[in-house]
Parts: sequence; structure tokens; C-alpha cells
Amino acid sequence: MANDPEDKQPPAPPAGQKPAAPAPAEPSEQPVPPDLEWQLRTHPVVPKKPAPPEPPKKEAPPAAAATPVPPAAAAEEKPAGPAPPPIAVPPKPAPPAGATPPAAAPPKPAAPVAPPPKPEPLENELVARFKARFGEAIREAWTDRKQAILLVERGRLLEIAQYVREEEKFDLLSDLTAVDWPKREKRFDVILNLYSFAKNERLRLKIHAAADEPVPSVAGVWGTANWLEREAYDMFGIVFDGHPNLKRILLPDEWQGHPLRKDYDILTQDTAWVRENLGIESGQ
Repeated sequence: MANDPEDKQPPAPPAGQKPAAPAPAEPSEQPVPPDLEWQLRTHPVVPKKPAPPEPPKKEAPPAAAATPVPPAAAAEEKPAGPAPPPIAVPPKPAPPAGATPPAAAPPKPAAPVAPPPKPEPLENELVARFKARFGEAIREAWTDRKQAILLVERGRLLEIAQYVREEEKFDLLSDLTAVDWPKREKRFDVILNLYSFAKNERLRLKIHAAADEPVPSVAGVWGTANWLEREAYDMFGIVFDGHPNLKRILLPDEWQGHPLRKDYDILTQDTAWVRENLGIESGQ
């Protein structure tokens, strides 16, 4: 039988009808391997969430158009006139020939400085106890800036010092120094500054001594007196009787003179020692 082409072609659709689209081919189901199936059950595929849509951008409002100036207002504006001329200041008249300029005002005097407080005589229970114990050895008692000061006899200083420490409880010798009064017969003031921890009080003992009079050492009463008395000996030449090791503490042992005496010339110093030990002339 002859091949008829119409037998192999599908029937034509009616006139005016579009041909139907061919159906998509169904995917062929293939068996999943056992190991892959176990992985899919354990770790299922999570579909990705779609990204959120971007918000629409706001458009900037159009710039406001400049308001045109009506011609009438522009016509009313008047041009600025010329600036007024500066006011002329007449010059100061020159002083007449031979006239002296006025003197400057004198400076204001400085406010007066209040004088320092004057020492006042002291009569209290402390002084009464000292006078009852030592009598005439307590030469004078006064207070200066709220501190008690006793002038005592030089020869009884050690006895008074022991009483001050044991009975009055002034257990610290904070300082021992001297002052030189070269025009006075007893030129030296030897001063002991004491402090009591138990009473929180201070006391000052003072004695007068001539240049050749030894002063009793109190190094056996207060240990700090050891070096303090050596310094007073080095600077003033005051001899402390009974000191365990009285020698210079600041200057060399061979030094001549005592620098804190008022009659000591600091410019000349000890010329022989300076020349021998420093190799220069004194004052160079």
C-alpha cells in the first residue's frame, strides 16, 4: 500500500483556533541511591527566602523658584547716596613754652604690716612645777607663738633634762641648735626643742654660754643629741662636756674656724686648707 502522508499527520484544528501547546515532558523518575536518600532525610534542602524588596528612593523636592521682584518694588529702591565726610577733631593745643608738665599722682602707701606677736611672761602649772623642783635654776619663763620657753642655768642643764624626760614626758629632742650674739658677754644661746608624744605639747629649753664655757651634753638623755651636738660644735665651736665622740660632722677635721659664728669671714675661709686640698686660692 502506498504511504499516505495524511495518515501520519495529526488532524488539523478547526479554522480560527490556535493549536494547543505541547505538554511538557514529565521527568522520568529515577531511583535514589540508598546513601543519598538517607542524606536527604537527615539534611533536607531548605529553600532560600527571597530578599526583601528595596524601599523606593525618595526624590528630593524641586528647588523653590526665586520669587521675582515686581518691577514696581524694584523701581522704588533708591540708590545709596555718598557717605558723610568724617568729623574733623581739632588738635590739642600745645602747652606754653616753659610750662612744666603736671606731676604724676604719688603711689598709694602700702597697708601697714601687723607686727609679730611679742613674747609674754608665762606662769602656769608647768612653770610652777619646774620652779618648785629647781628654784633659781629656772631663770625666766615666757611664751612665744603659743610655745613655752624656759631659760635655765647652764650648769644644771643635764639634771633638768633628765627631769623633763622622765617626769614631764618630753621624750623627743627634735632639734638642738645655737645662735651667736658676739657683742654679748655670754655670746651663745644653746636651744633644745622638745616634744611630748603623750601630751602633744612642745617645750623649748634655752641656756646662755660664753665662748670658753662648756655646755653639759644631753646625748645620754636623748640619742638624737649625739649628732646635733656635733653639728653645733662644728658650726659654732661650742664644747659639750661629756659627749662620747665630739668631733666635726660637716667640715674636715683639719678645718680652722667655725662658719656660723658672726665674726667668721666666709670669703677668706681657711686659705691654707683650700690651697692644700683643692689646689686653688681661697675665694677663687
